[in-house]
Amino acid sequence: MKIAETVTFGGSSLDRAGELRNDAGALEAAASDPSARAVVFWRGKPLVDTTRPAQLARLPMDHPVTRLARSAPVFLGREDGAARFAFDISEWEPEGLEPDQLGGFLDPTEQRHPDLSEHVVFAELRRVMTWLTPRDAELAATGKAILGWHETHRFCAKCGAASEPAQGGWQRRCVSCNASHFPRTDPVVIMLITHGNSVLMGRSPGWPEGMYSLLAGFVEPGETLEAAVRREVFEETGVHVGSVGYLASQPWPFPASLMFGCSGIATSTDITIDPVEIEDAMWVSREEMMQAFAGDHPFMLPARKGAIAHFLLENWLADRLE
Repeated sequence: MKIAETVTFGGSSLDRAGELRNDAGALEAAASDPSARAVVFWRGKPLVDTTRPAQLARLPMDHPVTRLARSAPVFLGREDGAARFAFDISEWEPEGLEPDQLGGFLDPTEQRHPDLSEHVVFAELRRVMTWLTPRDAELAATGKAILGWHETHRFCAKCGAASEPAQGGWQRRCVSCNASHFPRTDPVVIMLITHGNSVLMGRSPGWPEGMYSLLAGFVEPGETLEAAVRREVFEETGVHVGSVGYLASQPWPFPASLMFGCSGIATSTDITIDPVEIEDAMWVSREEMMQAFAGDHPFMLPARKGAIAHFLLENWLADRLE
């Protein structure tokens, strides 16, 4: 697919400068350079300047907000030759915080630190991802994913002892058995399954009313992408799939997936859903999908903008999958 990397979180040619990760002196020098900047996160939410056009905020390394970080920052790479580091200030408690408002399907709340201007806030990445430039989106996705990994991998998977960050945040090393652990990414297939003029759509329990998207599922150990596409579609809908092809990929830091967008040709059309996996599935014609994208469908909403499902469907409608 010629325009594959134009998907949200697609490659922006960020210089990840992996050669610096194991050089403590070089990292210290990069962090102390006046051009270095901090990309700050609070409970997975990136700090965003909402002044239009909105952008990912970049703070000086010695900004008062960065001093709230509970651990060493993660080195994200170089932007225009200057270092970028991800800081996690999740232990900060915003005034008037109502925890019940957090963690929803699309968290609408924003949190502002008193040392920041009114329009610089922490916002849910899924809500603001389409506002960001490709570079901002890549930095935000990378920072969110690796900070989330540190949050859930504080102990050694081999012996259970505490582990500590190493290599600029791109490794954790066990303080007891010296085992090394690296950030994980879970492969997920998401598939544009077609039969003639129609595409197979489904919805999961708990989604907003009317929202449908492409089927998706995790790749299992020992399984190819093609096999995963066929297995997931059959398990969820009972539809058989023949030929499978690759279209595009998308990092999806919710919490740590890499979405492999695939196409597939259905060899059967009868649907029998697995109610444990999905709530509904149906074949949708191009004409109906165009209605949904225009906001005119009687009950179906399209996949949300920014997600690879929306990207694939949009390009299917425009006949740009080749």
